[in-house]
Amino acid sequence: MELPIYDLNTIARATNNFSRMNRLGEGGFGPVFKGTLVDGQEIAVKRLSKSSGQGMDEFKNEVVLIAKLQHRNLVKLLDLTRRKLLNWRRRIHIIGGIARGLVYLHQDSRLRIIHRDIKASNILLDNELNPKISDFGLARMFGGDQVEANTNRVVGTYGYMSPEYALDGHFSVKSDVFSFGVLVLEIVSGKKNRGFCHPDQNLNLLGHAWILWTKGTSLDLIDEGLSDSSNLAEVLRCIHVALLCVQQRPEDRPTMSTVVVMLGSENPLPQPKQPGFFMGKNPSEMDSSSSKHEAHSLNEVSLTILEAR
Repeated sequence: MELPIYDLNTIARATNNFSRMNRLGEGGFGPVFKGTLVDGQEIAVKRLSKSSGQGMDEFKNEVVLIAKLQHRNLVKLLDLTRRKLLNWRRRIHIIGGIARGLVYLHQDSRLRIIHRDIKASNILLDNELNPKISDFGLARMFGGDQVEANTNRVVGTYGYMSPEYALDGHFSVKSDVFSFGVLVLEIVSGKKNRGFCHPDQNLNLLGHAWILWTKGTSLDLIDEGLSDSSNLAEVLRCIHVALLCVQQRPEDRPTMSTVVVMLGSENPLPQPKQPGFFMGKNPSEMDSSSSKHEAHSLNEVSLTILEAR
């Protein structure tokens, strides 16, 4: 696929010479700027930082993958704007969209893609609050019948990494399933997994959700701002599915296609087992991101609005 190439002068004009007023945030590659081309098309420009833990290989990887993938829940225009307060109907819409996007990556696209960095700051929202999975710099393609791989270079964001990936470098579609489960618990609770630590029990968000589940008090996990807009049965089902996704053993986790079915039906669900990484600190969680070779993903956790074209 032929991709358009823009010279530096065009990009500089579009971003008002990389003005601070056009700066949208910071990603793993470096700062991201909003820009407007001469034809009125709005774009987002990633500028590789000298101090970036990611580099040209990851950047090329993202460009190649995005060029090959087409799905309504995969980002094409990275245009970040303001955050919004999300009621329950919007949140469940976002959860479902992310799940469908991952199904496409894992089994419906021409390639089998493991994203490896599913987290809140990599989910963008358009004007209709449709979620878009972004940032494919760390993604890996599987060919043929390959379903898993190992690496000595663990990259991603602690708090979202599955135990087998963070500790052993083993990744598969089930690694993304774990990250999705963490994200669902964050969306339901309005809290960050890494930023949360139960004052009495030294539990992170996963552990807190698990203890509430075992006590039959999962409704205590719900974001206080959702009390008037929530379908409680639907919220509880989302928590249940999320706990199935974050189970310690990858073979116990559902596939994303099964997750979509679970979220859209009222059929009985299996009982979840104890989640992985449920204490206040993950074993290796000394920084916001990880690599056995010091590769970092620097994004903060936030759901970000995506302006539609």
